Amino acid sequence: MQMPFWKMHGLGNDYVVIDNRDQKISDAHVSRWAELLCERRFSIGGDGLLLVYKSKVADAKMRIFNADGSEAEMCGNGIRCFAKYCYENGIVKKTEFTVETLAGVKQVWLTLDGEEVVAVKVDMGAPNWERSSLPMVGEGECINEKIDVIGETYKISCLSMGNPHCVTFVGDVDAFPVYSVGKLIENHKAFPNRTNVGFVQVLGSGEISVRVWERGCGETLACGTGTCAAVAVAHRLGKIKDKVTVHLLGGDLQVEVGKTILMTGAAEKVFEGTLFKEPLIRV
Repeated sequence: MQMPFWKMHGLGNDYVVIDNRDQKISDAHVSRWAELLCERRFSIGGDGLLLVYKSKVADAKMRIFNADGSEAEMCGNGIRCFAKYCYENGIVKKTEFTVETLAGVKQVWLTLDGEEVVAVKVDMGAPNWERSSLPMVGEGECINEKIDVIGETYKISCLSMGNPHCVTFVGDVDAFPVYSVGKLIENHKAFPNRTNVGFVQVLGSGEISVRVWERGCGETLACGTGTCAAVAVAHRLGKIKDKVTVHLLGGDLQVEVGKTILMTGAAEKVFEGTLFKEPLIRV
C-alpha cells in the first residue's frame, strides 16, 4: 500500500488530508483510520481527517472525521484546506468551485499567488436557529436563554451552521475555563448528539475574540463554523456590525454577515508524505 497524504492547517486547526477518490480507505474502516492517523505522538497527528471523494452534485466531495472517529457535517477551517488541496493537486483547476459536504454544497473562492492558494473565501450558508437543526431538546429557537451547568448558570444561544453550536458571551475569554465548561456543555442533556461550544468576548462593533470547544476534539486553535456561529449570534443580538474581524488562538478570520455568512482565511500545507502500511493498531 502506498497512500500519499498532506498535513495541513487552517489557523492551527490541523488535518491529515487524503485523496480517497479510489476509496482505498473503505467506509467500514474510515472512522478507525481517523482515530489512528490523528493520534498525536504515535502517528501523523491532527484534529481531523479530511477525505476527497468524487461528487455527482459538486466539483468535489469532502468528508471530515474528528480525532475520535466521529464524522462531522462541516468544518470551516477544514474546507479551506480541502479547497487548497484540491486546486494544488489538480483535482479541481478552477479558482471558484463547489464542494459537497454533509451540510450541503458550499461555494469557495481562491486567492492565488502564482499557483499557490494563499487564502480561501467560503460561503458558509445561512444559520438555522431551530432547535431541531442541532438537534436540541425543546421547540423553537434558543436565543439568550439560561442553562444550568453543575450549579453555574450561563446564557446561551444555539444554532446550526451545518453542525451544532452553542454560543455564550464572557467577560474575559483568555481567562475563561474553556476546558471544564466546554466539556460539560458539549455533553449536556439538552444536546442529544452533543454540540460545539463557543466562548465569545466582544471587543467592539467590528471585532470579537473567540475560543471554541469542538465536539469530538476538545479546544482547537481555530474553528471556522464556530467562528461563524459566534458572529451570527453576536450580530443577531446587536453586538456587532455586518463585517467583523475574529481573533482566535491560531490567528484571525474575516467574516461578513448578509443573506449568508462569508468567511475568509488562510490555509497552509505543513508537509506531505506517503503511508506505506495501514496505521498500527495498538491494544
